[in-house]
Amino acid sequence: MDIHPDTKRKMPPSPGAVGVRHWAMVMAILLVVAAGELATGRNAICACGVVRFWHGALDVGNSQHIADWYTPSHVIHGFLFYGLGRWLLSRWPVGARLVLAVAVEGLWELVENSPLVIDRYREATIALGYSGDSVVNSIADIGWMGLGFALAHRLPAWTTVALAILFEFVALWAVRDNLTLNVLMLIRPIAAIKAWQGA
Repeated sequence: MDIHPDTKRKMPPSPGAVGVRHWAMVMAILLVVAAGELATGRNAICACGVVRFWHGALDVGNSQHIADWYTPSHVIHGFLFYGLGRWLLSRWPVGARLVLAVAVEGLWELVENSPLVIDRYREATIALGYSGDSVVNSIADIGWMGLGFALAHRLPAWTTVALAILFEFVALWAVRDNLTLNVLMLIRPIAAIKAWQGA
């Protein structure tokens, strides 16, 4: 809480501030996600035994380290969560909206690493050898979402939209995949797109 210099009274936090209580809830969510994934047999780190900041190859090391070609999609998640929160929950302080975004992203990480969704990725997308994320990668993905949320809070809306489009095109150019195609292929796979991605 802020102390007003004239009255020395505690002032309520700004609606645009993320307070200690919010950060404590974020940390609690991260611990729950990590514990949940470990309890279901996920590897804490890459089976290779090391943790890299960047892994750019689409091989067994993908989704095992801190960042890869799917990291931009998680930053875009943050853009989307911020925009939706500002639109639907405008009366909520930004810290509460961040906690909700982290909770939703954390829930997705748990669902994404369930056998049902892993099998769906293998069946419907180019991720033939995909075995799920390491816990380090899942927690990093939530962190990347948080970065996207923070950027969307600070940047003009048009800049956020431009960054999202840029991220989508860069990922499409680099690995023939991005958030848009990932969602499309999970919901309604298109054989021609799968063939193009695998070429």
